[in-house]
Amino acid sequence: MKKAIISRLLHSQSPPFLKPHYYRDRSLFAARNGRFLSTGSEKVDGSSKLEEAERVEFTTPKEKLLVLGGNGFVGSHICIEALAHGLDVSSLSRSGKSSLHDPWANDIVWHQGDLLSPDSLGNAMNGVTSVISCVGGFGSNSYMYDINGTANINAIRAASEQGVKRFVYISAADFGLVNYLLKGYYAGKRSTETELLDKFLHGGVILRPGFIHGTRRVGSVHLPLSIIGAPLEMVLRHAKLLTHLPLIGPLLIPPVNVTSVAKVAVRAAVDPAFPSGVVDVYGILQHSQRNPA
Repeated sequence: MKKAIISRLLHSQSPPFLKPHYYRDRSLFAARNGRFLSTGSEKVDGSSKLEEAERVEFTTPKEKLLVLGGNGFVGSHICIEALAHGLDVSSLSRSGKSSLHDPWANDIVWHQGDLLSPDSLGNAMNGVTSVISCVGGFGSNSYMYDINGTANINAIRAASEQGVKRFVYISAADFGLVNYLLKGYYAGKRSTETELLDKFLHGGVILRPGFIHGTRRVGSVHLPLSIIGAPLEMVLRHAKLLTHLPLIGPLLIPPVNVTSVAKVAVRAAVDPAFPSGVVDVYGILQHSQRNPA
């Protein structure tokens, strides 16, 4: 009599987060994540196994990705790639909401903030599990150091304080003599890299692409950078030895498509198995050709 009462209670007072589903296999619980829990040989009425099995559904929270500079050329492609992976995506930039009228932009949470003012980063970082920074720019040496260095360093420190798990930084390849002509640019980039590897030793990824090609929008004008970039990428990606030539070698680093950069950046941001550290252009090309696990 007591066992019969317990059986009825188990079937009538299931917690609200359990949703019963019935299967022909009476000895297994099917979990949503693909793992099956055996019911063993427990008996309800003392003479037979359970007549029914319940599938327990576990709700896994979505990864929340924050893209710094999501309005830009690279940043917008990263947002599109992240949305395609079903991530919750937000973006922070000085202009706030994107001026782009593409449908995907409506699926992004847009934050307005200035990375040079760390106090403006708090709300955007709340609940974020990973960050990708595409922030950078050109100008005077002091300006280039601030926008490529100080701004990103502030973001890295804020992310670390908020408990963000992974941080991906879009840096730049070394171009030899060009580095000396853009001292502020590269000094800022390398300072950011140093800070990232310090604060995110096991979750920091630095991508160093060279020339990034694709269709770039400048106002109402669409610049087809791939007309030059795609053929050069095809030729130079198999000529790595040429990059060791004196003086001109670094200028022969192959271009890479913006879609490839976005694909690898998103994977690096959400895949805990993705190795931390620096990924050069050849690594970007290699990772972009791999199917996600």
